[in-house]
Amino acid sequence: MAKAYRFLRAVLMTAADDLIIPRNPCRIRGAGEEKPDERPMLTVAQVFKLADLVVKRLRALILLATFTSLRWGEVAALRRMDLDLAKGTVSVRQQHVELDTGELLVGPPKSRAGVRMVAIPRAIIPAVQEHLDSFTGPEPDDLVFTGSRGGVLRRSNFRRAAKWDENTKKIGMPGLHFHDLRHTGNTIASASGASLKDLMARMGHDSVRAALIYQHNTEEADRKIVNAIDAMISSI
Repeated sequence: MAKAYRFLRAVLMTAADDLIIPRNPCRIRGAGEEKPDERPMLTVAQVFKLADLVVKRLRALILLATFTSLRWGEVAALRRMDLDLAKGTVSVRQQHVELDTGELLVGPPKSRAGVRMVAIPRAIIPAVQEHLDSFTGPEPDDLVFTGSRGGVLRRSNFRRAAKWDENTKKIGMPGLHFHDLRHTGNTIASASGASLKDLMARMGHDSVRAALIYQHNTEEADRKIVNAIDAMISSI
């Protein structure tokens, strides 16, 4: 509906500029703005439950994607040399982009801010190390996460291997998108009290808009907490 309104407004704006109509009647404030539904967020327990349900070679992928806020293309493109588990960091240098034709492109992240180094929570480093020891080749350039035959891990193959639809239902999150793992990680990071600048760096964003969304969510949650506290105080 918002998209249709924007199109109509543009058409009538042209008509007004050409003096076909006296003025553009499309003046409803905010009518052209789209407000997508809030995406679901997993609890930490649900993330680990999902990781334990998928096949073992994908367990670390679920944990790393969530708790380092990586996009699908970024995590799929990771190579052994991108992980420094002694320092507890992952370097995002490339991403995989799958075209509708099935062609796979390998290139830099979609923005300069996308090239970044992200700290890995110490709690998941053993799982990542186990994955490297069991499923990743020994060469620095070897892909960290691969298909069952060692090839590039594509999104469709991942969904099948992870039994994504089946297992997301088991954790009470039917319809979950892979990107919701990143959404979960971003929300957790925001709840830590991180600054806007630090959130942008971790998320790989040039614009403050996305980071502000997560800060807003945190502020709303904090408001609910203080409202509950107020209610308890008022009841005394």
